[in-house]
Amino acid sequence: MNDQSFSEWLRLQCEPEWTAVVTHPFAMAITTGEADMRHYLEQDFQFVDSFTALLGAAVASADTFEARVPYGRFLGQVATAEEKTYFHRALEALGGSTAARLEPVTEAFRQLMDEVRAAQDYPRIVAVLCVAEWSYLGWASRTVEPPPESFVHREWIELHEGEEFRAWVGFLRGELDRLGPDLDERRRDEVLGTFRRAVELERDFFDMAAGG
Repeated sequence: MNDQSFSEWLRLQCEPEWTAVVTHPFAMAITTGEADMRHYLEQDFQFVDSFTALLGAAVASADTFEARVPYGRFLGQVATAEEKTYFHRALEALGGSTAARLEPVTEAFRQLMDEVRAAQDYPRIVAVLCVAEWSYLGWASRTVEPPPESFVHREWIELHEGEEFRAWVGFLRGELDRLGPDLDERRRDEVLGTFRRAVELERDFFDMAAGG
């Protein structure tokens, strides 16, 4: 890894897939208010339960009290409140449903979340969470002023940008950076495999959304 942080090393091992995610045409269409959000949000909503459970697993499996607190705070403030409320308002406005049939990529991503949660493998849990949040900050931070007029696009961007969300991503990266030096080669490869799989699924998810 040389002088790179562990999180940066993981990201670089996933190029060019990482850049393909954060510059994906569908993601860029969100930033300009041009993306057709209904099917995308219908599918994204299907992650709420697995993502919430994964945050709970992070609280339970973290190796320090200092690490548990940010997960618990995020779990209470965002995953079960602000973001879920957004989904209901947005899907109502778009004529969508919170009970949509799962696309194969949605099912595969939920399976990855459930797999690392069931294993209570803290470094791999952080890897999945970090990809999900860091990659979304990656595309949302590319939004140019003025933001889209539609609340569906604008609020989705706001949920994944700004000082508080940047701090959350910084915490997740910091946890990977803290854990990385103590992992042996086998464990680093396991975490990289999980990180890479999550990046691949993020790209597949945007591909699915772009296809309608």
